[in-house]
Amino acid sequence: MTTDSTIQLAATSGTLAYLVTDVPAEVLGRANGEEWSAITILAHLRDAEVIEMRLAVERMLVVDCPELHFIAADSWAAGRNRTRDCKEWVLADFALQRRARVSILGALRPEEWERTAKMGDRDRFTVRQFVEFWARHDAEHVAQLETIIGRRAEQARARFAPDV
Repeated sequence: MTTDSTIQLAATSGTLAYLVTDVPAEVLGRANGEEWSAITILAHLRDAEVIEMRLAVERMLVVDCPELHFIAADSWAAGRNRTRDCKEWVLADFALQRRARVSILGALRPEEWERTAKMGDRDRFTVRQFVEFWARHDAEHVAQLETIIGRRAEQARARFAPDV
C-alpha cells in the first residue's frame, strides 16, 4: 500500500541529489544564516534515516506500542561522525537507506499502518502518522537547503532534466 507520504519519501533522495550535485563543497560547508550547514543537514537526514526513522518503524511493526526515543538534534550535531561528510557519500548512503525504508513501507498491510507507538507523555501515534511526520521532516530540511544554496529544488531539477 502506497501513501502520498511514502511517495514523497521516495522522491527525497532524488530531490537532494538534484539540489546539491553541482554545489561546491565550500558552499555546502557554509550555513548562510541557518543553524547548520548544508552538509550537516544532509548528514542529519542520512543519520536520522539510519538511526531513528528506520528503527522506529521496525519497532512499531514488531512491538505493541513501543516507547520510542530520538536523539536530540543538538547532541547529535555536537558528537556526530564527520568522516563521511563528502556529499557523494552522504547522498549515496541516504539513498540506499531510504530505498530500503520505502520498500518496507510499500509492503505494509492496511492494519500495519495503524500500529501505534508513543514518545514520552505524548499521545499515541500510528505508523501512518509517523510516516507523515517523517515526510514533513524531509520537506523542512529541503527548504533549509534551498535557503542555503539559493535555489529551489524544482529549479535544480529543471537544470538537469533532459529536454523533452
